[in-house]
This record gives sequence, C-alpha cells and structure tokens, in this order.
Amino acid sequence: MANDIKDIAHAVEASAVMGLFASPPRMLTLGEPTHEVDAPLRLRNALFGQLVEREGYRTIAIESDCVAGQLVDDYVTTGAGTLDEVLERGFSHGLGASAANGELVRWMRAFNEGRPVSDRVRFAGFDGPLEMAYAASPRETLTSLHRCLADHVDPDLLPCTAETLDRLLGADDRWTDPAAMLDPSASFGRSAEAGELRLLADDLGALLDAWTPHLIAVTSRDAFDRALLHARAASGLLRYHSWMADTSPSRLARLTGLRDQMMAGNLLALAERGRVLVHAHNGHLQRDMSSMRMGGLPLEWWSAGSIVNARLGEEYAFLATAFGTMRHQGVDTPPPDTLEGILYALPDEPLLMDASELAAAVRATDPVRRASAYFGYAPLDPAHLPRIDGVVFMKDVPED
Repeated sequence: MANDIKDIAHAVEASAVMGLFASPPRMLTLGEPTHEVDAPLRLRNALFGQLVEREGYRTIAIESDCVAGQLVDDYVTTGAGTLDEVLERGFSHGLGASAANGELVRWMRAFNEGRPVSDRVRFAGFDGPLEMAYAASPRETLTSLHRCLADHVDPDLLPCTAETLDRLLGADDRWTDPAAMLDPSASFGRSAEAGELRLLADDLGALLDAWTPHLIAVTSRDAFDRALLHARAASGLLRYHSWMADTSPSRLARLTGLRDQMMAGNLLALAERGRVLVHAHNGHLQRDMSSMRMGGLPLEWWSAGSIVNARLGEEYAFLATAFGTMRHQGVDTPPPDTLEGILYALPDEPLLMDASELAAAVRATDPVRRASAYFGYAPLDPAHLPRIDGVVFMKDVPED
C-alpha cells in the first residue's frame, strides 16, 4: 500500500499543484487540520511565493478579520504603518503572533517594493470581525461606510446622519460583552437600537450599490471594494448580534453558519479580483457540510467552501492538509487503519497527492476509519476524499 501511494506522491510545489487541474483555478484553497502551528504556514508561504512567480496569483487570503486585514494590505502594498503595528492590529485570533505570518508579511512587502500597482501582491482577511468569545461592535464598519457615502453622494440621499449612527451604536462594550456568547440575554443584538441599525445598514448598502458608477469614477475601484467590504461586514455583524440573542436550540448552529456565510461573501468578492490562494481550517474550506460539538450539542452548517464552490464550480479548488503526528499537542503516531496512519508510512517530507488517486488506493485496502479528533485538531474524513482535489500530508509537525 505504501509503495502504491508513494508512486502518486509529489513534493508540494506549484507545478505539482497545477498538475491537478486542467487550468489554474481562480480560487485555490489550502486547508489545515488545526491552528497555532507554524509548519503548515511556512509551507503555505513557500507555495504562495511559487504561485506568484510562476502562475500569476496575486492575492493571499487567510482566516482572519476582514476589516483588520486592510491594515496588512495597506502595509504590503504601500508601506503604510510599521510591521509591528500591522502584526498587532491587522490580524485576529492571535495570528499576528505567528512567526510564519510575520515572514509572509515581510516577503510581500519586499516583493512589492518598486513594482507597479497592477503587479503587486495583496493581502486579505476573509473571516468576519469575530472572536471565539465575542463579536465586534459594528461601529467601525458602519461609520466607514457612512463616511464614504457622505463624502461623495448628495447628503439628502443618506438615510441618517453620522450623529444618529453614533447615538444608536452607543458604547462599544455593550456589543462586545463576552457573556453574550453563551447567554442570549446578555446580547444587545435585539434591542430597539440594533433593529434600527440593521435597517440603516441595509439602506446604506443599497445606496452604495445604486451609486456604483459614480463612486468608482470619483474614488477608485479599490476604494469602492473597501466600501463594499464594510457594507458586508456591517450587515453580517448586525445579523450575527441579533442571533446571539436567540434562545432557540438552533442558536449555535445558526451562529456557526452565519460566520461561514460571512467568509463566503468575502471570498466571492476576492474571486472577482483574480487568482487567489486561500488558507484556513479544512472545515471552513471543504465542499461538504461542516460539523462539530459545542455545548454538548452536535452542530451542522454549510461551510464557506461549500457555498463558494456552488458559485464558482470548477474555478474553486480545495487542497486538504493532514498531519501524522503533532506530539507537542498530544497527537501521536496515527493508527494504521486510519487515513493518516496509511500515509504515515510515506517519506518524511511534505507530500502532495491527487485525492481521487489516493481514494482509489485506499479503497483497495480494508475499510479505513477516521482517526480520533483531539481538542483543536480534526483528522481528515476518508469519506470526503471524492470531494477534495488534493491532499497535502505532513508526517511529523514540530513545535514552533
């Protein structure tokens, strides 16, 4: 079995990845089974560099706050700010502390130095402005959207003034109370003020859409795209806050689905820009429904990848990453009757396999079960192989 799989395994390089497809996909996604380890991020960085230099990719998107990510994009494209500032404020989920993410930002800035605007690489976060413990206030997104419109559209067309927005938003801490994640009664999301803000966000987004030709002409396509991002994020945040106040049994499943829906909207917008490499957890990028247990309940929702794949079709591609061991986090040698256990007999270097060829090789053996999950680590489900384009295997993942 190991020899059969070794025959279909390749080094993880752009040429091998592109060999999986008839033409370069507009959106190439690379998953990982866990977060907070740098080895797969360094593999991502090396692959992105090759895709930029050989295949014309110009954007990388990661599982981080889409609004904060604008600071990183400004830095890598224009040099605005400092590296320390963007690592501290431009990433969510603690990702700015990753040495590999710092290396990525430095490489992008160096690559762009002296290049024409049209040839620069771009950075994007595609997650919502959300953390595990809270959701952000919609203040930044709503006020930025309102300011863009107020600067370039007849004020009489705006549905409200900046002062009205400020009054309705109130103090940010009433939106970001961590207690609201588990206690619906602590959420501000279904207050009278929040309800009025949802209507105003809808009206501001509609006005932005209606004035598209004018706004692009008097600003730029980049500025307009940024306003669209603020409109999506504002509406998404207000919807998320509203459902945080829900008391039904489907509350958590709804919230996880809303997060991936926000991700999908941002990814579809990035796909309009050109070829993009996306990096996130396998569960967000897979073509299947996502699932997990939270609060003792099984949750299921459509992943961002499944939504984007339904829209982009063959222009969406998914490479899933599997680990053999990650001993510093308790992931020891995988059992031989699991997918990871079969792959563990391969050589040490990271390897790429065509998922359909791997599925055919695995089917020739006894039934293969899914390995046990650990906290924060999700092994690949062998049943998903038919809906994956390629599998990247890292045999022994070191502590950073």
